[in-house]
Amino acid sequence: MLQRFTSLFPIWAIVLSGIALLYPGIFLPYKDAIPFLLGLVMFGMGMTLALEDFLLVFKRPKAVVIGTVLQYALMPLIGFVIARTLSLSPELTAGVVLLGCCPGGTASNVICYLAKGDVALSIVLTSVSTLISFIMTPLLTWLYIGQMIDVDMHGMLVSILQIVIVPVALGIGINTVFASRIDTVRHSFPAISVLTIVFIIAIIMALNRETVISAGILIVVAVILHNLLGLASGYGLSRLMGLNEMEARTIGIEVGMQNSGLSVALAIKHFTAVAALPGALFSIWHNISGSFVASYWAERNISE
Repeated sequence: MLQRFTSLFPIWAIVLSGIALLYPGIFLPYKDAIPFLLGLVMFGMGMTLALEDFLLVFKRPKAVVIGTVLQYALMPLIGFVIARTLSLSPELTAGVVLLGCCPGGTASNVICYLAKGDVALSIVLTSVSTLISFIMTPLLTWLYIGQMIDVDMHGMLVSILQIVIVPVALGIGINTVFASRIDTVRHSFPAISVLTIVFIIAIIMALNRETVISAGILIVVAVILHNLLGLASGYGLSRLMGLNEMEARTIGIEVGMQNSGLSVALAIKHFTAVAALPGALFSIWHNISGSFVASYWAERNISE
């Protein structure tokens, strides 16, 4: 039942987004709760990990290094180019670039499994990119848009430590120490994460009702291009660098699927509600595109 609920994430996101656009007053009072809600999602991610999961870094360093480098090299650049090409406003440009500077999203692990990718590699890539995000995300955001809009690097670093690193580390610690005692509740965390992210998306839609109506098509195009170019370039470059089909699929998914919830929380805190819109839309779209990509790859045999 919970797995079925989780798999229908895009549907719930679209339904609640529609409600938020029609009745924004329902969700507006909760705008200040976004960082806490994302922290809950990150804690849930940590509860699915253990310290031994990171051993793959030492066993297969090439794939981990390539995946992590492509994550932070491609998505910020792609986001910046798209935003400039489409002449997005400074606020929307900040949101698209910030989204690209965030680590991989936790939904990528599920999509990777469905696409017959390397799930262990996917988990490690998501974890590694998340753990170094407190340095990479503020730094890259400043490098790309620091001349266009004020970027509080120190404040962003502190926010990521509070919203991401501490909850993830706490979750890993609890899962490592009390693994056998929490087996009965661990399976519920993906459903809780989906419910929380859907609620965050609805809050952002309520906050940006007028922007969605006036600039909807343009920002939707930007989000779709950002995701698809990330998926394609992550896969293609991985193959060119000598990785096998399974590893390339995994890295393509990791690169193309961002932690959009983090970009939403950071945008709200350090920029504007408008800057949070790309992340909210990305949360819906990348799960839809990821499902199609997984279905396509799942029907094709893995070859070296």
